Amino acid sequence: MRKLFSVTLLFMLIPIVGCQAPKIRLFPSQADPLQEYVLEGKEDEKILVVPIRGIITDSPREGLVRTRPSVVQEVVSQLRLAEADEDVKAVILKIDSPGGTVTASDILYNEIATYKNRTGAKIVVALMGVAASGGYYIALPADYILAHPTTITGSIGVIFARPKVAGLMQKLGVAVEVNKSGIDKDMGSPFRPTSAGEEKIFQAQTDRLGVRFVELVARHRKLGPEVMAQISTARVYLGDEALELGLVDEVGYIENAIDRAKKLAGLADDAKIVVYRRTEYPDDNIYNTATQYDGGKLSLISMDLPVALNQIQTGFHYLWPAAIE
Repeated sequence: MRKLFSVTLLFMLIPIVGCQAPKIRLFPSQADPLQEYVLEGKEDEKILVVPIRGIITDSPREGLVRTRPSVVQEVVSQLRLAEADEDVKAVILKIDSPGGTVTASDILYNEIATYKNRTGAKIVVALMGVAASGGYYIALPADYILAHPTTITGSIGVIFARPKVAGLMQKLGVAVEVNKSGIDKDMGSPFRPTSAGEEKIFQAQTDRLGVRFVELVARHRKLGPEVMAQISTARVYLGDEALELGLVDEVGYIENAIDRAKKLAGLADDAKIVVYRRTEYPDDNIYNTATQYDGGKLSLISMDLPVALNQIQTGFHYLWPAAIE
């Protein structure tokens, strides 16, 4: 009863407070511009830390009452800001992702490589809990890749996911009639079984995208045929296993990644460590993965749809399915 009374009172106060000072917001805004915040250091030259977390997609994350920028949009926005700042001499990508769509992963890979080539900034990657498949793919342009001792990485391959409801429809006595201009127009349809010919086409496309991933790994990591044959099975590895294979350069912690970035960029020990946020975050530190915080304002509604409902799309993915939340 007390809880119900408190919530009712809060809603009654919203119009009153709103007239005096807009400190209570029903829906947190994602439209605020990114701003730089210094975590440590006093020198002019900077190391930017960019968190990349969750499924890699170029589609906004739809919530029940708000929309968040896609992972691709958020990362590219930060790289654009860094490119405009000549004092940013190195970037640490803190990756915690099971991967994502093939195209979104490839976009981020290209954006990171392009930023590196245009600016000359050093790129260091810190792989966190899970940095598998597309999460590893986007790390490939880096000058140095560090894995946490408990990181799960690898899954170097592609998966083609699509739903099938033909069996259920048959049980229910429901059917979908289709007129098509070409024999392959409805290939992959969830409403009927996949033919042998269609399966052959899909497997060939899957194999081609998988080969692209493997070839990029071979190019960037300069691995021998035996290692390439092993990782081509698309299994996952712990940090120390990835180090033995040459997928990463070091096993350590985020402080080690910062030290490496300073050495690669030739920066002083007291170089600034900066992040881009939309508002100031109290007691901020390098482990904070948020770019949006409500800065003391009360958000009454902040509910997102489950990831599986709005982020996993039918199609080709550089993704480790077991790590989907």
